[in-house]
Amino acid sequence: MRSLISLTDLASGELDRIVARAVRFGREGARETTLAGRSVGIYFSKPSTRTRTSFWAGATRLGADTITFGPGDLQLVTGETLEDTAQVLGQYLDALVARTNGPVEDMRRLGSSSRLAVVNALSSGEHPTQAIADLTTLAEEFGTLAGRHLLCVGEGNSSGAALTLAAGLVPGLRLTLLCPAGYEIPQEVLTTADRLSGGHAQIEQITDPRTVKGPVDAVYTSRWQTMGVPKADPDWLDAFEGFRIDSGFLGRVAAAHTVFLHDLPAVRGQEVTSEVLDGARSRAWRQAYHKMTAAMAVLEWCITSEDA
Repeated sequence: MRSLISLTDLASGELDRIVARAVRFGREGARETTLAGRSVGIYFSKPSTRTRTSFWAGATRLGADTITFGPGDLQLVTGETLEDTAQVLGQYLDALVARTNGPVEDMRRLGSSSRLAVVNALSSGEHPTQAIADLTTLAEEFGTLAGRHLLCVGEGNSSGAALTLAAGLVPGLRLTLLCPAGYEIPQEVLTTADRLSGGHAQIEQITDPRTVKGPVDAVYTSRWQTMGVPKADPDWLDAFEGFRIDSGFLGRVAAAHTVFLHDLPAVRGQEVTSEVLDGARSRAWRQAYHKMTAAMAVLEWCITSEDA
């Protein structure tokens, strides 16, 4: 069993093969039952539409049996430790997909049983399977990730952190992070991405929308209030002035082939206009579909321990 708790758990070649597998799963008529006879648990302590459903759909499409747990369903709420829970679940399940919104260290504790593969479906600092879905969408669109330039706009949240680490693992992928001052990707994440790249990461972080240099191949944004968690500053929206993706923003940075990505859910009119989200450049809905194909590729990699 192999866990995917952080993208730092992967080598560059492994991420490439997982993305290629997800692209293949996205092709019309692609069907596999590589997880027949396997059991997958899906534990979400926080709300989810896409991630939870995509892992259930992906696991069942691959032939696995699934069981879902809500926030009050496991004895964790009565004080059982994460390690004891993992020890027990490892006797019943092949993999556990977990969203806790807590620190990645909690995921590591859940992954303490060698008999249970654990997949991080969102921790407080990283959303690794979202980044895999993002890369899958771009790989399907452009054929290759090397030489592409991705502009990620908005708060330096868990999705942005995962994309940063992913950029460190993909040779030739250029990433510009445009975040308001005070809401940037943490420096330790940038340092880790550079280490993953062997010192060759093409990652830049800026805070002024006026300094963005186009054209870029893709513009990516996320909702500014991650998981609805309130900001400490009651006037936080002032810092995000100029960061909304609208037709004017795209006009300054886009080429004819540029696409728009959003990990959803969106707050229409805040980080993105409906004109852009529903427009011809948008790949947000295909990106949501690839959350399922990415889930399939990750579960297969974790459970079968075979590289496609």
